[in-house]
Amino acid sequence: MFQLPDPAQEFAQKRIIVTGGTKGTGKAVFERMMAGGGTLLTAARGEKPDDIDSDCYVQADLSTTAGVEKLAAAAQERMGGVDILIHVLGGSSNPSGGFAVIDDAGWEKELNLNLMAAVRLDRCLVPEMIRRGSGVVVHTSSIQRRLPLFDATTAYAAAKAALTTYSKVLSKEVGPKGVRVNAVAPGWIYTDASKAMVERIAEGGGISEEAARQSILDALGGIPLGRPAQPEEVAELIAFLASSRASSIHGAEYTIDGGTVPTV
Repeated sequence: MFQLPDPAQEFAQKRIIVTGGTKGTGKAVFERMMAGGGTLLTAARGEKPDDIDSDCYVQADLSTTAGVEKLAAAAQERMGGVDILIHVLGGSSNPSGGFAVIDDAGWEKELNLNLMAAVRLDRCLVPEMIRRGSGVVVHTSSIQRRLPLFDATTAYAAAKAALTTYSKVLSKEVGPKGVRVNAVAPGWIYTDASKAMVERIAEGGGISEEAARQSILDALGGIPLGRPAQPEEVAELIAFLASSRASSIHGAEYTIDGGTVPTV
C-alpha cells in the first residue's frame, strides 16, 4: 500500500541539483528540497550568496558548455552522482521592442540560458541515471510557449517552446530505462526577475511601472485567480513531481498560472 513520506525526510539520501537555485523560483525550489532532507548542489555566475553553504555551491555560468561541465564534475566529486535534476534556470534580458530589435547575440543568449543549459546538463548527468536504472528530471518551461508575449520576451518564449518539446522527446527515450522526465510551465511568477522585466517595459515604452504591469496582464488576457504565483507555490509543484508521490507521472507538463491560459 502506498504511504505518504515524512515531509522532513522525503528527499533523504537523494542527491539533487537545482539550477538557478540562488534566487527567485530556483531559490524557493532549492530551499524546499533542502527542507525535505535532500543533499543539494546549485550554481550561479557570481560569488556564493551568504545564505548558501559552500558545500552546496559551484560558481559557474550554466549558459556556457564549460560552466555546465564544471557543475557536473562537482556533482560527481561532491555527491557521487545525481538522483534528481531540476532545471529552473532561465529568464529574459532582451530589450523591449519586438522581434526586430533582437540581434543574433540576443537570440543566442536566450537560447543558451533557457534551452541549452538544460540540454547540456542532461547530456552530462542523465546517462549515469540510465546506467543506474533510476532518476528524475524536471524542466521548467513557461506558459509563454503557448501564450507568447512579443514585446520583450520573443526569444525567451521560443526557447521555452523548444525546451518543452525536448523534454517530451527525452521522456520517450529514457522513461523505459527508469528515468522519469516531466516539465512545469509557470505563468507569471512575482520574482525579482519579473520586477526587472516590468522596469524594462516601462523604460522602453516611456510608461509607468504600474502601466507596464498592466500591459503584461493585458497581454496575458488577465489572471483569473487575480494575482501572479509566488515562487514557493511553484516549488511545491516541482517537489511533488520530483518525489516518489509522483512515481507514475512521466512525460507530462503541468501548468501553474492561476488560470491564465484560456484554453484546455
